[in-house]
Amino acid sequence: MKHSDFHIGLEFLGGAGFQWRCTDVGTRTILAIQLDRKNPDWYQGPPYIANEVVFDEQEMGLCHLTIEEAISAAALNDETSGHPGYPAEDLQRMMKARHAHRYPHEGVLRFSRRRGDGEILDPYAGRRKGATWIVDVYLPFQNAFDTMAEDAFIALPRATPQDIRSRADRLRPSHRTS
Repeated sequence: MKHSDFHIGLEFLGGAGFQWRCTDVGTRTILAIQLDRKNPDWYQGPPYIANEVVFDEQEMGLCHLTIEEAISAAALNDETSGHPGYPAEDLQRMMKARHAHRYPHEGVLRFSRRRGDGEILDPYAGRRKGATWIVDVYLPFQNAFDTMAEDAFIALPRATPQDIRSRADRLRPSHRTS
């Protein structure tokens, strides 16, 4: 969905498939409450008892009006993104590391980055090492783990869908003729 699709009172599905209601529309963001309670008193407002959550442009793009739209978008993304996904054992390692340390800069972990060589870095955890913050990253096209200083990581450009597609295309065997 786009920012212009939202209005106060609109109910929609968020990126993880949960039901939300838009409670405010800002210039670049919206606020919404998750509809996860049976008691309707939670949704009386404003102000609301339920937490209002900010959705930015990226999060709005993951929202849908119907479950059919969400399924269709997920299927299309699976066919076109090129991201190889995560093996279960690597995902378990990432989740364990994420919960092992309290990392106060959660926003750093929201966006994948692209290294100068085109490699995609998916951040999954952060921790302090001496006076420096370290970001743990996963390289999905190499099934490898690495670390970077937080400042160096956030200085890299965010990975775009085109960056991911380009990196995936490098895995395809060449069909050159002599």
